Amino acid sequence: MDSIIKMRDGNKYMSNKKVKSVILAAGKGTRMKSELPKVLHSIFNKPLLGYVLEALNNTDYISDNYVIVGHKAQDVENYVLNNYKNAKCVLQSPQLGTGDAVSKAAPYLKDFDGYVIVVCGDTPLITSETIKDFIDFHDNNHADLTVMSAIFENPKNYGRIIRDKNNKFIAIVEEKDANPKQKEVKEVNAGIYCINWSTVSGAFNSLQNNNAQGEYYLTDIVKWSVEKNLSVQSYILSNKEEIFGINSKLHLAQATKILNKQTVTRLMDEGVQIIDPDTAYISPETTIGADTVIFPNVYITGKNTIGSNCKIGPFAHIRDGAVIGNNVRIGNFVEIKKSIINDNTNVSHLSYVGDAQLGSHVNIGAGTITANYNPISKIKSKTIIKDGANTGSNSVLVAPVTINEMASVAAGSVITKDVEAYSLAVARSPMKQISNWVNKKIEQLSGGIK
Repeated sequence: MDSIIKMRDGNKYMSNKKVKSVILAAGKGTRMKSELPKVLHSIFNKPLLGYVLEALNNTDYISDNYVIVGHKAQDVENYVLNNYKNAKCVLQSPQLGTGDAVSKAAPYLKDFDGYVIVVCGDTPLITSETIKDFIDFHDNNHADLTVMSAIFENPKNYGRIIRDKNNKFIAIVEEKDANPKQKEVKEVNAGIYCINWSTVSGAFNSLQNNNAQGEYYLTDIVKWSVEKNLSVQSYILSNKEEIFGINSKLHLAQATKILNKQTVTRLMDEGVQIIDPDTAYISPETTIGADTVIFPNVYITGKNTIGSNCKIGPFAHIRDGAVIGNNVRIGNFVEIKKSIINDNTNVSHLSYVGDAQLGSHVNIGAGTITANYNPISKIKSKTIIKDGANTGSNSVLVAPVTINEMASVAAGSVITKDVEAYSLAVARSPMKQISNWVNKKIEQLSGGIK
């Protein structure tokens, strides 16, 4: 069902305009120095393109997303189709510029009477709140075309927003095509557009490539719209970090730090104690309850839920799909993946818990491993440890296996069968002791000389 823009109070519609998006994701990303397409590089194990798609979808305004693919198109398409039901990939080959890219979506937008928002697939910091405000601004001003802009003291490498003597927005000029006076302009193009498709789509039939790059610029739709006496507006972005584009591995690291700082600041505001915000990396999809303590060098990726009054780390790694209850201890050098851990349970040191379900008041001894993956069958199996059970140090639990209530696993055991409630499971060879073995070895090495 197509989305329509609603008033913020949710009581009545602002307009009956439908909204779709076009996401530019065809570029190779040469400066990334990688075989992986730029938009598939990840932050917290989520590709850059995923952040953009989710920001769009979380507005609740957008019904359909058209992802323009080019370099390694099949890889990008596989990611999109496997993760987003309202997205379709459109091939741009060869890549002849951003204007050409948007025009590839035109056949899918034929007779569309609504707004098309155009965004770049390499801007993972853009938020759904900003996109909603942007579309609302466009709608409230009855604009035909709205360009998102930002003010930079050092606007190098950005296209400049050009205005006439009456301050009317008349064009965007790329830096390589700008004259010295235009390069002094500090208002820049943020690369996000809201287009009234029925009035502006004709611009894509008129684009020219007479510029320094020989490409069809999306920015030229501004000049076309001005010449047609259409309403062209600019929306000045308040948080410039949101349009940070990824063009290199350095940019990727910088964006990760920005996103992480936002996340840890929000979590601390919500009552989470983070001992060292500079070394704790936490994915924005992870929720953490109040009074939980995150120790230094904790790395949390994917979507997870962590309860209240927990202690996590130091040097803990929590991967996607963990659901951790209240009063839980996840200690140093512990890795958790796709597991449920109920209240008052401890996984304190040097252990791996994957594809597992742990009850309450469970104690996992140091060095315990849930062996959940069969490399021959490629199947991952589940380990269940019920309330009150415990494992000794250096235990291996070979899934599928269940450790029942209040059972104990002896240290150093390899468990391949279910363990009965209240029982002790011992799966190790009996200890042997060879008297004077060390003395005999010393004598052999010394040639018999004592």
